[in-house]
Amino acid sequence: MEAAEDLVGFAFQPLYSLHTGGVVGVEALARPPRGRIEDLLRAAHRRGRLVDVDAALAARAVLADEAHESLLPLHLNLCALTAAAPHLVFDPLLAALGQSGRRPREIVLEIGAPFHAVSPKALLAGLQRFAELGFRIAFDGLGDLPLNLLTEAGADLVKLDRAFLRRLPGDPTAAALVESLVHFTTRTGVRLAASGVDDAAALTAVRQLGVRIVQGELLSPARTGAASSRPATAQSVLSTPRTATTAPRVDDFLHPATTLPHSATCDDVRRLLLDSEATTGVVGVDEQGRPRWTVDRARFLLELTGPFGHALRANKPAARFADPPRAIRFGAGAMELLDLVADADLIRRGDDIIVVGEKGECLGVVYVMEIVHAMAEAKIEEAAALNPLTRLPGSDAVAREVDRRISAGRPLVVAWLDVDSFKRVNDTAGFAAGDELIRSLGRVLSGLAAKLRSVTVSHVGGDDFLIACDIDEIPIVADALLGTPWSAEQVPVTVSLATVVCAGTAAKNYRDVSRLLAPLKKRAKNVRGSSWVNSWPGTDRFEILRGNGHDAFRRPHPPRMQPRHTAQ
Repeated sequence: MEAAEDLVGFAFQPLYSLHTGGVVGVEALARPPRGRIEDLLRAAHRRGRLVDVDAALAARAVLADEAHESLLPLHLNLCALTAAAPHLVFDPLLAALGQSGRRPREIVLEIGAPFHAVSPKALLAGLQRFAELGFRIAFDGLGDLPLNLLTEAGADLVKLDRAFLRRLPGDPTAAALVESLVHFTTRTGVRLAASGVDDAAALTAVRQLGVRIVQGELLSPARTGAASSRPATAQSVLSTPRTATTAPRVDDFLHPATTLPHSATCDDVRRLLLDSEATTGVVGVDEQGRPRWTVDRARFLLELTGPFGHALRANKPAARFADPPRAIRFGAGAMELLDLVADADLIRRGDDIIVVGEKGECLGVVYVMEIVHAMAEAKIEEAAALNPLTRLPGSDAVAREVDRRISAGRPLVVAWLDVDSFKRVNDTAGFAAGDELIRSLGRVLSGLAAKLRSVTVSHVGGDDFLIACDIDEIPIVADALLGTPWSAEQVPVTVSLATVVCAGTAAKNYRDVSRLLAPLKKRAKNVRGSSWVNSWPGTDRFEILRGNGHDAFRRPHPPRMQPRHTAQ
């Protein structure tokens, strides 16, 4: 009679980086034919077979992932009791890795509850043994996890579970605990992830608290199909950080790959390397052109040119002395590649990274150090483009955001903010006071951009600022800017805000919007006090939302999607 664990299947769910939107790993989730996996493990525990069943499931997950040909780090679940008895896990797990061509460093062991039933000393010893073999360690869920394990186990990752996420953002105690974990993981280099991100509210909550890695139904359901067949991006759900310059992509650094059939011998590789001094490495590919292994020139030749190296290894398969291929999808951003290098725990940062197409075929290689240098240059250019007073980017940042959202058909508000009679401020209070006023405005705008999901800000120059944001967030922006009693050397100062609602097809691009804002700014400056004037593309009508006798501290209402006959 077939055991219940033999009928268990596996689904695979990716983990996404909130920094890049790219996939940084895949978790294997056991799926029994009936009930939950927790019930099956509980029944095994009653029979005294928990460790055997748990180890067998981990080994079977490795083999199930082999069929999907994923090159991503694979996350496997183990109970704390199983992790405390590593000698019972090694044989089935290492045998499965050998069969699939995986190496321990590509496996993340997620250790889960219950922890209270396990000797902390035995668990730490077991985790150390796994780490010595190259496995990476993670703790799945807080639960009854002893704090000493966080400080002593050398974990690579800690996960917040679904039950914990349900308490966010309303529970201040839960939020405080996440903030403390963010601080701890930042100081120690441990990564913090959130699982069970099933709705936008949970995603927003963990993102605002500083969690870097997420997984859940909102981003990608757990699938029994190939985990690697999903696009390695979550940009439809996640918005990546905006920069003042266009970030490079791996396509910009693509070099032709030097390939051989994956059945090639060591002597085949040696001859190829000796015939071409420019070749840094060789990729072994199968009949479909998919990478199966890779060798680094220096390490391979050193291995073969040692004492008796050629004689002993010349006719052996090169795959036996090769590394698993590290691959990234064509079209990925450079930051996604750097995340792959960091998350895969690669020690040799100079190795070739293989770029693959939609079917996993090898398209070429990129060199990590080239991309590191390019990113450094991009950061230098970005810093040079920042305004020295406010450290905000120039008008290009808002211009790109406006063009992007208009072309995608996404409604937005574009705003122009400036100080009323700024020349008089400089003439009466002095240039230093004027500079400090601009810095203060810049700090408020930077805070809004950090707090609000949709806000992009630019410092055009002098006392002029541009803002782009969602329609429902412009009242918060206006309230922060117009509800603040600005002053320079104790001299009261007012500001003007002109906004254009772009919700249709009347505005084609940023240039059209800027033409509409110029006269609208003049109208706003003609309104007494700190003012807000709004209009729409395709009309000369506008409405005064603040100023001209309006209550200076009344919370503003959002502009309407369509114009009303307010003023001409």
